[in-house]
Amino acid sequence: MKRIVKVFLAAAFLVTATTANAVPARISISQFVEHPALNAVMKGFKDDLQENGVAAEYKDYNANGNMGTAGQIATQIASDAPDLIVAIATPTAQACAKAYEKAPQLANTPMLFTAITDPLAAGLVKDYMHPGPNITGVSNQMPMEKHLEMLRRVLPKLATLGVLYNSGEVNSVSNVKRLKEAAAKMNITVLDGPVTNSADVFQAAQSLVGKVDALFVPTDNTVVSALEAVIKVCERTQLPLFSADTDSVKRGAIAAMGFDYYQHGKQTGAMARKILAGAKPETLPVEFQKDLAFHINPKAAERMGLSIDKAILDSADTLY
Repeated sequence: MKRIVKVFLAAAFLVTATTANAVPARISISQFVEHPALNAVMKGFKDDLQENGVAAEYKDYNANGNMGTAGQIATQIASDAPDLIVAIATPTAQACAKAYEKAPQLANTPMLFTAITDPLAAGLVKDYMHPGPNITGVSNQMPMEKHLEMLRRVLPKLATLGVLYNSGEVNSVSNVKRLKEAAAKMNITVLDGPVTNSADVFQAAQSLVGKVDALFVPTDNTVVSALEAVIKVCERTQLPLFSADTDSVKRGAIAAMGFDYYQHGKQTGAMARKILAGAKPETLPVEFQKDLAFHINPKAAERMGLSIDKAILDSADTLY
């Protein structure tokens, strides 16, 4: 019995020592802008790796919503020569993908994108099932019909919808195109409120007052980062505000039908574990998150002059 115990203890010590001495994976993360949804993606990603025993050393970069800075970060990441690149949001993913063209040292470096609506339109992959060399990831492409059904449920007489988005971000342009296609089938007219940076957001929201029945903010990094400006306009003018991002409901939008971005990050972490274990990105199809949650903020609705039926409130997954 003593001999068996000694062998068991020796084996346990070997496993512990091996884990402790494992070389951490060097992971460079480029995030486009600071806001709750993208922050949740990063946290979910790191938590997944930690919970599954993956040792990692991170270099975190944030472009603060600046496209030029995103390019500079991509160049820095190329010089890092990490084991894995993670790009959170479309502009940073595009910048990192472009870095491959001028950085031969990245020839065998895998990259994961996450929180990206349309990887095809962004030029990141050739095909969802066969992404191509080096790059794959998780898309947050949402069914626009679900958003519009939610809006019509809360506002049965909705006829004209204003949408705020960055006209220079491929992700957002794709979102608005799909929103308009879905809205046309429901006889809803969509009016654009384009911006080029966060400083434009207040004026873009103000320009739609009196022209639309409600405002909608898709998963647009520029607008979401300046959401308080939109909330200010909507509360002052009694214009209902809805979003595709559930964190925005917590901040003051009325309702959203959206993803849990923390789980989105964990799904990205699960893909990273496969790659760090030896899987090639081109063998991993692009993944999509399908589960939507209905979040409502009734106090925000009151501040924007809207009363929501109790039956709708009772159906919410989360009530603020």
